[in-house]
Amino acid sequence: MVRAAVLPAVGAPLEIADIDLPDPGPGQVRVRLAAAGVCHSDLSLTNGTMRVPVPAVLGHEGAGTVTAVGEGVTEVAPGDDVVLNWAPSCGSCHACGLGEVWLCANALNGSADVYARTADGTDLHPGLNVAAFAEETVVRASCVLPLPDGVPLADAALLGCAVLTGYGAVHHSARVRPGETVAVFGVGGVGLATLQAARIARASTIVAVDVSPEKEELARAAGATEFVLASELTAREIRALTGKQGVDVAVECVGRAVAIRTAWESTRRGGRTTVVGIGGKDQEVTFNALELFHWGRTLSGCVYGNSNPAQDLPVLADHVRAGRLDLSALVTERIALDGIPAAFENMLAGKGGRALVVF
Repeated sequence: MVRAAVLPAVGAPLEIADIDLPDPGPGQVRVRLAAAGVCHSDLSLTNGTMRVPVPAVLGHEGAGTVTAVGEGVTEVAPGDDVVLNWAPSCGSCHACGLGEVWLCANALNGSADVYARTADGTDLHPGLNVAAFAEETVVRASCVLPLPDGVPLADAALLGCAVLTGYGAVHHSARVRPGETVAVFGVGGVGLATLQAARIARASTIVAVDVSPEKEELARAAGATEFVLASELTAREIRALTGKQGVDVAVECVGRAVAIRTAWESTRRGGRTTVVGIGGKDQEVTFNALELFHWGRTLSGCVYGNSNPAQDLPVLADHVRAGRLDLSALVTERIALDGIPAAFENMLAGKGGRALVVF
């Protein structure tokens, strides 16, 4: 039996419980978690903004050590340190055929699996494939990636979502070039990773935007050269910081209509607005035909940073080893399993960066 944070139903509070985790079957891997990040997507699963089969063990950003492998697994072995990959590509769908593995049609099929049971025999599903809010988990072999040398195991959990997403938004989706100006809306875990990525890309002016003035110190430590408190005047302030032009690239990490619209209005004519944040269906953003023509901006969604985790993880590890990427700077709180509900409340209140469950 292992301890886990179980979501019994959508809208219900998490329950810390002992679960019965079986030995890995063919093509499966058992992992002892070192750490798991608490992501806004986990909160979105609890309230129904995103849907997965329930009851489930949530958590999709994690790293740990392989303790056992099932028949046919050759990619990893017991004792290997790994990063969990919550969205493994199938390699055979239309998107994978185009090389757009982040849009794989079958990436989340594993969420429908029954991977464990509660003490009373209730079936449990692995939320977003990997069920990282537990001391140990059993996943498909495609859901683990070997951790490159030189990256602290607990901090490596952040590579599984926040860093891949933020780095990819800058380098794959927006394709920020040296000397360009960037604005990042939302200074949570993903926003902090995005700010660091903009610095790595050698952006000139990097503007962080958040509703909380307490986020300024975090933002500047991550690479922001300017900080703007979110308001009705945000777009005007950002244009004033960029010669009245607006930024070359705006990255929205909040998932709210007003933030997306403000990011768009903060982008220069001909610039790029990238939306990373996951919003609900009620968050509708409107544009008129004339402004679309006149401003010539590009508005694009960004899924998982448009990343290929297997290819990007070694690149990120190189940045970590070289000191260009500071994973620990994303973490503002290290907690136990029973601290996850409070971490959710902090996210709703706009407090802190990433909370990290440390086992």
